[in-house]
Amino acid sequence: MTKKQNSYQLFGVLFALAGAVFFSAKAVMVKLAYQYEIDPVSLLLLRMVFALPFYIVIGFRHRLKNNNITQKDYLWVIAAGFVGYYLASYFDFFGLQYISASYERLILFIYPTLVVILSRIIFKKPITKVQLIAIALTYVGIYVAFMENLGMEDNKNFLLGGFFIFLSALTYASYLMGSGWLIPKFGTQKFTSYAMIVSCICVIIHFAFQNKSDLFGYTWEVYALGLAMALFSTVIPSFMISEAIKRLEASNVSIIASVGPISTIILAAIFLNEEITGFQVVGTIIVILGVILVGRGKK
Repeated sequence: MTKKQNSYQLFGVLFALAGAVFFSAKAVMVKLAYQYEIDPVSLLLLRMVFALPFYIVIGFRHRLKNNNITQKDYLWVIAAGFVGYYLASYFDFFGLQYISASYERLILFIYPTLVVILSRIIFKKPITKVQLIAIALTYVGIYVAFMENLGMEDNKNFLLGGFFIFLSALTYASYLMGSGWLIPKFGTQKFTSYAMIVSCICVIIHFAFQNKSDLFGYTWEVYALGLAMALFSTVIPSFMISEAIKRLEASNVSIIASVGPISTIILAAIFLNEEITGFQVVGTIIVILGVILVGRGKK
């Protein structure tokens, strides 16, 4: 391998690491924003509105690429944006009212196992022995991480939060399954931009019909966190991960992305004073090993 190739792959690794850490910081910023008594829909709207101009520009720049696209394809993009970005994000933000940032990232991280399970149920795709072991390992890890919280007095809220985060992982896994054939047709940037625009429109409609709060009545910290989420946990990492996949392939990037739950635990401890427990660390390591095995089991 030449020096140029080494450098090319090294930057791919750096993009993957930075993208994973930036994505994982989202939960911490959401929890920080909730300290200012903002509701999930309003906070989600701020994130989307700040991110929207970037995706409009990107979508406009790529509008003429991949012209062999039918009206039916656009309808599928609308469905993908609704399920994969709007519903998944809403469930995530709602669940974060009741669960810590560390546990949120851990539950979301199981989405590859859900893709395998859904593929078996819907497409009758066989599950390999390695994948079966990996799935079992992943959910054992979740149980270990949650073990000490199951006996708590407020465990109803904890389980409610965990349930909504699981719904977020499930809807995102469904989106990944449905979008697999769309991305090659549209191209990564065009597809992502269009799906995000759809998601933003859905959030605006949701806010208009359900929310009674004044979007302009919050302190400056809320808007700063909304902007930070849009830039550092939405727009920038989405392109970092795309570039990393281009340089390293998706399977390698998914392994590097396993730093996500660990970085969330560290960031949550620093910025939210969340306690790091032994059960949590052991459970997280088991989950990460399980998810990595799921990816390996496809080969």
